[in-house]
Amino acid sequence: MRELERARSGSLFASPLLTHRWADGAELNVALRDSILAQEQRDPGKALTNYGGWHSETGMLQFCGSAGERLIRHMHEMVEEATGRLYAEFAQAPQAARWIFSAWANINRRGDFNQMHTHPGATWSGVYYVDHGETNPDADGTAIQLSDPCPPRTNIFFPELSASNILFKPEPGLMILFPSYVPHAVPPHQGDRPRISIAFNARREPFP
Repeated sequence: MRELERARSGSLFASPLLTHRWADGAELNVALRDSILAQEQRDPGKALTNYGGWHSETGMLQFCGSAGERLIRHMHEMVEEATGRLYAEFAQAPQAARWIFSAWANINRRGDFNQMHTHPGATWSGVYYVDHGETNPDADGTAIQLSDPCPPRTNIFFPELSASNILFKPEPGLMILFPSYVPHAVPPHQGDRPRISIAFNARREPFP
């Protein structure tokens, strides 16, 4: 046996990720889509990372009624699950924490996009897809792009083995959760219908 066969290997500084397609997504999305499109007509929205499109006010999705309340509960479940799994990787029990949530709806039509950004001041960030914005249900849709938060890793350290960007298709009912420090963007939407998503932050108190 070679001496170095006994050496231990591992990975450093990995970023956690949790994805899940909710079983009640089809039911939820009917109500969410109608409520979001109606709110767009009442509220001019705001411009932040979005170029074109519509970004609702940040809050608790009150304009989505009971469907919004249920989705907030799903967000809480995802955050608790992801946090529990993260602590388990370090063989620790999760610390008691209070979570503060904020969420907002996004509508992107053809050509609308979101520039690369992070969500400072939060612990977890995520997105939930209401409508992928394509008439063809089998179309890929406009993916979200998550980027490596450590650019030198993909620029100079075996770049052929590293992925600088990971793409996720906007499947209706899919929720993606990632650390708020992970840069992400949405390229120009090419679909023929509105691409509707709900983004959210979860901040652990006390923070950080």
